[in-house]
Amino acid sequence: MYWKIRDELSLSECLRRSYYKLLRDELSQFLLGKALVASYRNFIAREIPYPFVEMRELKPRARIPKQEYECQNSFLVIFLEDSIAPEHKKYVRFFDSNRATKTNLLRSKTLSSDSDFDRTQKYLESAHFFDVFDELLPVDYALLIQRDPADHMSKNRYNISHFHVRIDWPITEAAEDMARDLRYISKDLYERGEKYAEDIQKKFFEYYGLPDMVGGRRTAAVVAARYLRRVPCISTIYVASSECRALMQYNERGVSKSILIKLGAKEMEGIAAAHKITPALFKKHYMVEKEGKSGVFVFRTTYAPTVHALPSEGGKLREIIPEPYWTTVDYQQILPRTDARDWAPISCNLIYT
Repeated sequence: MYWKIRDELSLSECLRRSYYKLLRDELSQFLLGKALVASYRNFIAREIPYPFVEMRELKPRARIPKQEYECQNSFLVIFLEDSIAPEHKKYVRFFDSNRATKTNLLRSKTLSSDSDFDRTQKYLESAHFFDVFDELLPVDYALLIQRDPADHMSKNRYNISHFHVRIDWPITEAAEDMARDLRYISKDLYERGEKYAEDIQKKFFEYYGLPDMVGGRRTAAVVAARYLRRVPCISTIYVASSECRALMQYNERGVSKSILIKLGAKEMEGIAAAHKITPALFKKHYMVEKEGKSGVFVFRTTYAPTVHALPSEGGKLREIIPEPYWTTVDYQQILPRTDARDWAPISCNLIYT
């Protein structure tokens, strides 16, 4: 395992992890709203019907229609428990020129010239952090949030350290790293021929819950998720795509995908009854938007690797067979509204019904 479990941490490291996860919860809630609810409102404001994701698109190895939607918010965010050492700059491109300073942000026109941005606002503890974060989200490539190693007064301060961060690790090397770890190859991606190498690359995308060979932010996200296993801490990658209309999240627990769904009156009544709450309470605490007699909800699917995507028993070398699935749906949940802090996600099997 590339990261330490809590029982292996010092007391100060345990405190840092607790703080990181607290901040991650807040960040996740904000990004869910930005990727899904705010996008929905963009469509409504322009009087365009929202293109709800079909349940079949959430199944492992599903094909996603290749259409980009202008009203859908897109972004890529990398959030690290610790900080990236300089030796990783070859593949994760964070330099002085794209450090999140006011001078760099104004020069790149990421901030407007009349912005009152100051350096303290890029820290997650700042009262104005999410205002600045929201303004920076549309930037090309990724935003990098990490622990500030230069802050000696507080060891656990997190800030937007860099913007316009490119992930330049080749897909072939990422796929090779995965295949070597799972013992489908011993050393080199092409050691069993080009066809075998192509199958490995397809399985790489499947492993991270994507159709094979997608481009843009989603590919950068999965390559980053693989590369950051070289950094000995937990990390979280958030990616929202204008094509898949979803927020995908990669962290130490695996892969999840959140989308908006629309439920009719009878469906809402049935789900409420199954969880022994009234339809009124279900709508109050879970419905994010009303659409006629229907309601719009946030639905999250979490995936788990099958035996084919786990390290081989005893570390034995094995051969890829393309047909078996590498991921399976682990659990499905309807998430509460961000202001319903006393309400938990509720399990709801919608993909296979």
